[in-house]
Amino acid sequence: MARIGIGVVGLGMASTPHALSLADLSDRAEVVAAYSPSAARRAAFAARFPLPLATSLDAVLGDPRIAALLVLTPPSSHGELVAAAAAAGKHVLLEKPLETTTARALTMVETAEAAGITLAICLQHRFRPVAEALGAIVAEGRLGTLVSASARLSNWRPQSYYDEPGRGTRARDGGGVLLTQGIHTLDLLIALAGPPVEAIAYATTTPVHQMETEDLVAGAVRFGNGALGTVAATTCAYPGAPDAIELIGTQGTARIEGASLVAAFHDGSTVQIEDGGPGGGAGADPMAFPHQHHRAVLADFLDAVETGRPPRVSGRTALAVHRLIDALLRSAETGRGEPIEG
Repeated sequence: MARIGIGVVGLGMASTPHALSLADLSDRAEVVAAYSPSAARRAAFAARFPLPLATSLDAVLGDPRIAALLVLTPPSSHGELVAAAAAAGKHVLLEKPLETTTARALTMVETAEAAGITLAICLQHRFRPVAEALGAIVAEGRLGTLVSASARLSNWRPQSYYDEPGRGTRARDGGGVLLTQGIHTLDLLIALAGPPVEAIAYATTTPVHQMETEDLVAGAVRFGNGALGTVAATTCAYPGAPDAIELIGTQGTARIEGASLVAAFHDGSTVQIEDGGPGGGAGADPMAFPHQHHRAVLADFLDAVETGRPPRVSGRTALAVHRLIDALLRSAETGRGEPIEG
């Protein structure tokens, strides 16, 4: 089978795990061009990865060899870039989050669907072996009926992280700890526990950081099946700790913490799984993690493009976590429980 021609748009911090994944999957994907509007970023990227460069977005969009784009730019640019890709008939693998607001995200998803292009979202926690193993446990009914589903994100980001232009602002990033860091863990929580229907929360910007958006959120969530759970997310937890998800059912309890899964069932049986690789990304270096989960996202995207099936995390699927984040932050403003749109 011929390799799929890829254009990479955005050569900043997020490009490293994608470039490594493309190298691993070079038998299936060929990078035709990599582009950033910054000449300095193009040069820095080329020094690390021997891939062809483009000096304009139009050159990438107009190249008939390119069938799909990896869009790795700040959230505020996603809608415009996906619209341009859709107009050019090119599929898109998009770094999270979808966009700066859910309204803008929905418009982008509808644009991609109307054009008939594949829009996949890089929410790589779904592809972690421990996440897939827990998903199988839930699907097999081994936990029984879920009564509780909770998530915790205890990251550390120094002030220098937020001193970068645009970082943690509504205009560029769309939000703080929930939309930028917590989105991965919350998306996985929804994938495992099902759709949430109501949230209540507190959110604040602590004295630890000077930034526009929230760096600490504590909340509670009610799911469609009646399960209750808590959500905690922060970038104040020096030096950072592994993220965690806990599911409690009528027949057992399962907990993911970082790269570990431990499950215990009422019949006395247990499951214990390790991802087999180091974790990371919870501390001061947000990119300190292995790239194999990004590689799994890319492989799934290539499968979707080749076969025409939906990707495991499509643009429309990813709207669910945006709506949960909206409800948590809206509740923090109103002081009451807020419904979550379906």
